[in-house]
Amino acid sequence: MFSSSQPCALTCPPGSGESWLYPLPYPFLDILYPLPLTPGFPQLPHTFLLSSPQDPIFSPALSKLPSPQTSLLPVSLLDPVPSTLHYSMFQVSLEVIPNWLGPVQNLLHIRAVGTNSTLHYIWSSLGPLAVVLVATNTPHSTLSVNWSRLLSPEPDGGLMVLPKDSIQFSSALVFTRLLEFDSTNVSDTAAKPPGTPYPPYSLADFSWNNITDSLDPATLSATFQGHPMNDPTRTFANGSLAFRVQAFSRSSRPAQPPRLLHTADTCQLEVALVGASPRGNRSLFGLEVATLGQGPDCPSVQKQHSIDDEYAPAVFQLDQLLWGSLPSGFAQWRPVAYSQKPGGRESALPCQASPLHPALAYPLPQSPIVRAFFGSQNNFCAFNVTFGASTGPGYWDQHYLSWSMLLGVGFPPVDGLSPLVLGIMAVALGAPGLMLLVGGLVLLLYHKKYSEYQSIN
Repeated sequence: MFSSSQPCALTCPPGSGESWLYPLPYPFLDILYPLPLTPGFPQLPHTFLLSSPQDPIFSPALSKLPSPQTSLLPVSLLDPVPSTLHYSMFQVSLEVIPNWLGPVQNLLHIRAVGTNSTLHYIWSSLGPLAVVLVATNTPHSTLSVNWSRLLSPEPDGGLMVLPKDSIQFSSALVFTRLLEFDSTNVSDTAAKPPGTPYPPYSLADFSWNNITDSLDPATLSATFQGHPMNDPTRTFANGSLAFRVQAFSRSSRPAQPPRLLHTADTCQLEVALVGASPRGNRSLFGLEVATLGQGPDCPSVQKQHSIDDEYAPAVFQLDQLLWGSLPSGFAQWRPVAYSQKPGGRESALPCQASPLHPALAYPLPQSPIVRAFFGSQNNFCAFNVTFGASTGPGYWDQHYLSWSMLLGVGFPPVDGLSPLVLGIMAVALGAPGLMLLVGGLVLLLYHKKYSEYQSIN
């Protein structure tokens, strides 16, 4: 069942080629149970939000659509106790947008609605895996998809966020190629490139799973999992490359390292290469990432250092890709990957990110959703992220590799000092002061004792 803000939402035939608006469609759910409007809760008319299957508001037994005068509460943002409703600053939902014109296409929409703003993350594996980030200054902005245009050779205008004049920021990330290097004869761990390159795998030539099958309402996550369509050497016969996308209902940290701090308006990407056969005995892997610049110059990468490594042991650095002066779009990651699951210090791999450079010297695999939203722009910049070194642990240990990145718009989350580090600092700084205080009291009492002595003479 689904709803649309257009009058023809339930009457337009699927083959009409109309440009449909999809605030939050869920064709794979039978029905969602409506709740009365709650005072103070942001109202989104004609919108159905995904709920946890274990929650009482999920009722496949119902047989009719809720009326436009009712709204649905996103259960993932509520307290476990239904009688006490506490809301995050952002109302977060995710949806898989159906293609009514033909075969299933992977288009995932994450929407974070604030008091006076909306963030849209549009993910797709049409072509190479890509995400379009859009920030608007209204809580009522919607995503418009014209499938017939999006799937055409000229997809310009097939993807829009309306109203257009509400857009405050927009950009994109495209994961274009999976890189592989032979590091057998490389002794310098900082060498660039980190070895002899093998022919890269173009992610535009991957076959991807149906994203609906991996949608997890409980964790607000979905996974794009793929392998090369043409694999004559059967490198990926037992392997896959997975991109797990997750939204969040509140500020927290994941349970697994590197435990990046996230807020309710951010989106995390976890990349995992599992089971693929390397083409060398000590192969290193990497990702080529392209992005749209906000002008003639490429976005900048900043490195932040900290004395605190509680959440990512032995990692004291945080890298940030910034599309402009803050507040703007950002991508955050720790320069560490892991060769085992769960990750830990013993399986940590160093990461190296190359400087961003204009991608004019060679063609990049094109993403239809980026072309559909931005048109035929060519101000792309690219950089590589490589995982591991020629020495130490590596992908060759267990044929496993994972790396995480956080995406958002606005001011990036800032790591404060953890309670453990604050306690150590308090002890380290307080102990000398306490010793001075005790020593002063001893000297004062000692001096007072002898000052009271009176001579016999």
